[in-house]
Amino acid sequence: MWATARLDRRTKNLTKRLRPGDIAIIDHADLDRVAADALVRCQVSAVVNAASSVTGRYPNQGPLMLVAAGIPLLDDVGPEVFDQVREGQQVRLDGEMLYVGDVVAAKGTRQTPESVAAAMAAAKEGLAEQLKAFVTNTFEYIERDPELLVEGIRIPPLRTTLAGKHALVVARGYHYHEDLQALRAYIREFKPVIVAVDGGANALIEAGYWPHIIVGDMDSVSDKALQSGAEIIVVAYRNGHAPGLPRVQDLGLASVTCAAPGTSEDVAVMIAEEAGASLIVTVGMRFGLVEFLDKGRGGMASAVLTRIRVGDKMVDAKGVSRLYQSRISAKSLLLLAFAALLPVIALAWTPVGQIALGYISVALRQLWYWITGLL
Repeated sequence: MWATARLDRRTKNLTKRLRPGDIAIIDHADLDRVAADALVRCQVSAVVNAASSVTGRYPNQGPLMLVAAGIPLLDDVGPEVFDQVREGQQVRLDGEMLYVGDVVAAKGTRQTPESVAAAMAAAKEGLAEQLKAFVTNTFEYIERDPELLVEGIRIPPLRTTLAGKHALVVARGYHYHEDLQALRAYIREFKPVIVAVDGGANALIEAGYWPHIIVGDMDSVSDKALQSGAEIIVVAYRNGHAPGLPRVQDLGLASVTCAAPGTSEDVAVMIAEEAGASLIVTVGMRFGLVEFLDKGRGGMASAVLTRIRVGDKMVDAKGVSRLYQSRISAKSLLLLAFAALLPVIALAWTPVGQIALGYISVALRQLWYWITGLL
């Protein structure tokens, strides 16, 4: 079957252009879960990866998600595919071959559930070495640069008030769709200040929410989200250089910068903490070793320091959704409705109730005749 080819070396940029049925051509070594989830949600007909989806460095879950969803994965075809195929061209995947017309444009390894499972098992054997290097890098950074823990960050003046309020910090990470759905009752009742981390603003808008603040380097947030009226905080390096600032300025939008170490996720949490939020609920944030390796980070110093500094103010969305219950549950409403019906049912068995039901029956019959007469 022929399909339209869409190409990009950055998967998160490609997912903005994909349409159902397209063949996605990517260059993504160790395909992570977030990227794979985005490809699945785009309903692509196949994925062709110029790189190896599983290098064996660690057990990344992205390829497993694709094959589990029934999406063919042609792996490790080489970077030449970007020279052989053009954007929007009609291509066909047949076994381990990608065709443009009758010409083979790329050849690779067709991954199956069995081959991916075997690669995952092999990757787990080297995870101990990855963990050792990861921890070493983390603590070397903390020893070299502990200011984040001691001094925090210096935040710019904000229009949005967070002091004494709940802050909901949303990144477009693992299970963010499900977490936002689970938090609907919490959001409706507590009305937290919603802080989006870069592309997390897109996720919020898709879920029906509008962010109050957007924090990040602005490389994956849409123009629509930036123009939503949210307060924009562009993350800058310590020397003050903010790579995302020109884009915001080109859109004619007001913004402030915040120079801080660490990821945009960490900076967003630290801004909420420094601004006085009483509780910080996080969605799509990374916590485990595999999640940080998926992000391509050799250490998690800023995340460790952020969590130590914020302490018990920070709660993951999964914990909130499991512990939180709306003050009026659906069960309570059903019981209340049943209790209200009991007197009506009891009254119906009395002479007075029988007369009342007769009057109601006559009134309903007259209403029915009137409606049918109009038709």
